Amino acid sequence: MNGILNMKISLRRALLLTFLLASPAWLAAQQLAVPVTTPLAAELVTKVPMKAGAPVQAKLLYPIYVENQLAIPAGSTLAGKVVALRPNKKLRVEARWQGDFTPYDTPVVRFDMLTLPDGSAHAITSKNATEGAPVVHLNAAAPHGKRAFLRAQFDQARQRARDEAQLVTAPGRMDRLKQFLYKQLPYHPQRIEKGTVWSVYLAAPLALSPWHAAADPSAANVTGKLSPSRAAQALNEPLVQSQKNGAWLIDAYLTSTISSATSKQGDTFRAYVAQPVFRPDHTLAVPEGSVLIGTITRVKPARRFGRRGNLRFNFRELQLPNGRKSEVEGSLAAADAARGAKLKIDSEGGVSPKAQNKVMLPLIFAGLAFHAFDSDGSMYGDSALASNGFGIVGRITGIVAASRPVAAGIGSYAAALAFYNRWVAIGRNVTFPQGTRIEVVTAPVRHRMAMPPSVTPPTTPAPAPKPKTSGSTPVLKTRPPASSL
Repeated sequence: MNGILNMKISLRRALLLTFLLASPAWLAAQQLAVPVTTPLAAELVTKVPMKAGAPVQAKLLYPIYVENQLAIPAGSTLAGKVVALRPNKKLRVEARWQGDFTPYDTPVVRFDMLTLPDGSAHAITSKNATEGAPVVHLNAAAPHGKRAFLRAQFDQARQRARDEAQLVTAPGRMDRLKQFLYKQLPYHPQRIEKGTVWSVYLAAPLALSPWHAAADPSAANVTGKLSPSRAAQALNEPLVQSQKNGAWLIDAYLTSTISSATSKQGDTFRAYVAQPVFRPDHTLAVPEGSVLIGTITRVKPARRFGRRGNLRFNFRELQLPNGRKSEVEGSLAAADAARGAKLKIDSEGGVSPKAQNKVMLPLIFAGLAFHAFDSDGSMYGDSALASNGFGIVGRITGIVAASRPVAAGIGSYAAALAFYNRWVAIGRNVTFPQGTRIEVVTAPVRHRMAMPPSVTPPTTPAPAPKPKTSGSTPVLKTRPPASSL
């Protein structure tokens, strides 16, 4: 009996020792390493003063997948601070022409803490992020026929009117009014706007356990109006698609910057698949980590006289993580872009800046400038209304000078500057920085059945030329006999 008891105790100890030794390996196998090449789209949750050392807090816009498993869910929080300020020379020069001498800067931010939705915090080390801007999600326009061309032009004009009306009707108009008045001053404080998005890259891989999201019934109300891709990202769920005509909607991000100013036709670039795509039966269709090979098919840089840039590209190859390659036909369906760039995507995937009204603002400034010569009104009131060209400095100068020609001259400067910016200056280019999130519609290429090389296609002898006829008598064109000399 003692021997059997000792054997059981020894067996239990052996099993316990085996479990303890195997546990670290098992836990390590469950860890996911977020690579340093994966961008984290971090959106600032509140405005921050433009100064070094200011704390920043951002939320993650898109979930992060590693090995087709969810590692960091969307909505996670990133905390960091502004580590430096870099002079924004282009913005400073543009502001000088409008009487604004504020030394505009570009913030450099760095994040050091990641907090998941369950409250667990993880220390991280990120690289410096600089190219931040409020972004909008663009969708490709619906295709339209030739008869709908005028309708499309009308819709674009109506959309421009809505965008301009939102400056007054959208929430936060008092804050926008305050910022407008600030910019009339020769010097004013700066801030980092709420909604600014950075592409944050880690300085070292981050080890995390797979995230298992709990169902949130309230999220259905939020995602009801979103596309399937955006809804899956908001719910931190895998993207399940029913393949229509062999096409897939793939979420990816650019691994390099492409721009109508620097890219050339025929240049290739890569887009890294950020989120796996599953079939309705939950089998993997497109794994995370695949690479789409894109080609610039048409590019037109911005030119003088307000000519806008244009960029068009497609995707012709999909490289899977196992090295397998397949030909695809892919086009741009949606993309994130800086709000200030005012871009649009046409029905064929081409990207260009939106057309702006080139006539209205110069005419308004010109009309106000000539209003200074209206002798029926008060000279001070007319001068204040006419001198719009140099911020508050120009307006005060126009009033204090008590001269209608001076006020008209300042207003004419504003009209000339508006005319130059819209009619003479270089137009806007199309630029997608590294880490830009895009959505691509892809379909496999179906080759036509080729004829075996051993089979020679039959040839039909060319018919003999028919003689030309004049009336009922044939007329033959003959060459005279060569001379015997």
